Amino acid sequence: MVRKATANDTEQLCLLNDEFNGKGETTTENIRNSLLNNSQEVVIVDDKDGILTGFVCVQLKKSFCYDDYMPEITEVYVRPAYRKQGIASKMLSFAEKHCMENYPLHKYELLTGDENIIAQSFYNKLGYTSDKELHLSKRIKK
Repeated sequence: MVRKATANDTEQLCLLNDEFNGKGETTTENIRNSLLNNSQEVVIVDDKDGILTGFVCVQLKKSFCYDDYMPEITEVYVRPAYRKQGIASKMLSFAEKHCMENYPLHKYELLTGDENIIAQSFYNKLGYTSDKELHLSKRIKK
């Protein structure tokens, strides 16, 4: 069943995030706090009888420059054992519907790796296309 994540999903989301982004990127406490208090993010999960198989994160970007929100899908992960079952498509569809029903918007943005051709092909099949804008980032040295 695809649904919005709750604080009860914290432990499993921590394990999924460790698989996806690598251990040590965040803590269980930070995940729980984000699920409870971060109104700028929607987290969607797929739940198979109490086991989370994947997640989608949507950042709700809002600027005074525009009337609408610009939801950005920043993370999509499905455990390898559950891939090729339509789970990612179902989670993305749920996320899109949730955002359309709750926020004024006219498009979705999606962030994926430039060299991740498999993901790009998958997203293209769902209607996502390159907008020819370049995403830049800057690392902070600690």
